[in-house]
Amino acid sequence: MTLKIAFLASQAPVAQRARTKLIKRYADVPAEEADVIVALGGDGFMLRTLHATQGLRAPVYGMNRGTIGFLMNAYGVMDLIERLQAAEMEIINPLAMTARDQSGEMHHALAINEVSLLRAGPQAARLKISVDGRERLAELVCDGALLSTPAGSTAYNYSAHGPILPIGADVLALTAIAAFRPRRWRGALLPKTAEVRFDVLEADKRPVMADADSISINDIDWVEIRSEPRIEHRILFDPGHGLEERLISEQFT
Repeated sequence: MTLKIAFLASQAPVAQRARTKLIKRYADVPAEEADVIVALGGDGFMLRTLHATQGLRAPVYGMNRGTIGFLMNAYGVMDLIERLQAAEMEIINPLAMTARDQSGEMHHALAINEVSLLRAGPQAARLKISVDGRERLAELVCDGALLSTPAGSTAYNYSAHGPILPIGADVLALTAIAAFRPRRWRGALLPKTAEVRFDVLEADKRPVMADADSISINDIDWVEIRSEPRIEHRILFDPGHGLEERLISEQFT
């Protein structure tokens, strides 16, 4: 059986050149007709590709033409069909964010990695945190906070000293960013089914923005976040180089 492949590439010249070489060798079909979508770029482009193709049947196989490439496989031209046929699939669910800004407008977005709240002014943010309708932290004074999926736990979450989560773990990481008070509070592990709400205290004086995989909302009043099990992102990895192995390896580097 011949695989029908759609090649998508970031705007980076190295990614565009790779796409040209691969199309010349393997041909190209629209993403809607593909058996597999090959994304050429870095992790940011991979996230955009997953969001853009979430309604399609084809899984996504990334090849790194960016920098870190945590969600990507190594780039190669000659043996692509064999690699695609041998690839292993990981299924991840995104986070669903609902946010209201200070004008009362509602915003909705999905995040594969994390939803983060960040101070948008010179003063630290003041956040109240509730989980499943129960207040858990009356005041967090900080530069921000984030809720991360296992797939995103090695990204911004890890930079903020949050835990790395196994890909199959049914938990989310709630991590503070430069917490000032409570000074020693570093976050929490929550069940995947938890619904987390952040209320911005003194929103006029201490503005906060929310970001879901680079979709940013300014001047927010509150944010609610939950996992969305009805949406499945299917990612292909070379054998022995899947997300689970990468998450383990990252902890020993």
